[in-house]
Amino acid sequence: MPENLRDRFITNVYLLAWRGVRRLPERVAYALFTVAADYVWWRNGTGVQRLQANLARAVPSAGPEELRRLSRRGMRSYLRYWCDAFLLPGWDGERLARTTRVDDPERLQRIFGQERGVVAALSHQGNWDQAGAWAGVHLAKVTTVAERLKPEAVYQEFLNYRRSIGIEIYPLGETGLLGKLIRQVRAGAFVPLLADRDLSGNGVPVTFLGEASRMAPGPAAIALAAQAPLMPVNTYYERLPGGGYGLVLQIHEPVPVPATGSNAEKIAAMTQSCADALSEGLRQHPEDWHMLQVVFTADLDPARVPS
Repeated sequence: MPENLRDRFITNVYLLAWRGVRRLPERVAYALFTVAADYVWWRNGTGVQRLQANLARAVPSAGPEELRRLSRRGMRSYLRYWCDAFLLPGWDGERLARTTRVDDPERLQRIFGQERGVVAALSHQGNWDQAGAWAGVHLAKVTTVAERLKPEAVYQEFLNYRRSIGIEIYPLGETGLLGKLIRQVRAGAFVPLLADRDLSGNGVPVTFLGEASRMAPGPAAIALAAQAPLMPVNTYYERLPGGGYGLVLQIHEPVPVPATGSNAEKIAAMTQSCADALSEGLRQHPEDWHMLQVVFTADLDPARVPS
């Protein structure tokens, strides 16, 4: 298919989903996305195989059959996230409060009770958009970064979507991005950033889920410069008593800032601490890790491994 036709097709699919899914009864919408997840899982394409390989790091004791079952639950969780995304702009504050829970409210209150901004390092787990929408109502102004997607119309739709749920967005790669985020944190904003996959190519080497990987240095660099807490956060789904799913925010203690060393050494140590905390949460709820891309150094093409 020619690139322009493919881009137009992808754009139309996303636009149709954002406009059409909310017209369906919710039970029907979620059921359709579950069927789609099972179909994609059954086809066992590249994305599903990569998901399964990543999950094997989170559950190293799992055999082939258990991993296949886990990857099926993972695809259902991933498509649940997408259904949530298409429905979330229609959720009010009551719905967000009813379907979002913090595992340690006292810890969260203590971290945000210091009258300064907070930086969070998140994994691609559960529903980070719902977490951001909830945080904007209950914690502080939320500012984050979005990866530039193609086609451009889909990227703009994602920007509009996240802004519609109260999240301020800066495009990844924007000139002066780091400085803008530091200023936002100093002004009291909450800056949550996805950190378990390095998109810059200049990630910090870490041990993640027991293997060599690279993580984005941004969360640690921003927190260090702004003298703000750096809080690792995992999010995962839980079944609600009345049916459906809610989201749990698993809050970890802010990572320590080394007393000595260069800024680069401090950022590396803080990023490793984030990797340790996020690994803990992923091992507890691996089925909600939506990672269909390469993460670990061992899986990279040798030509792409940074020297």
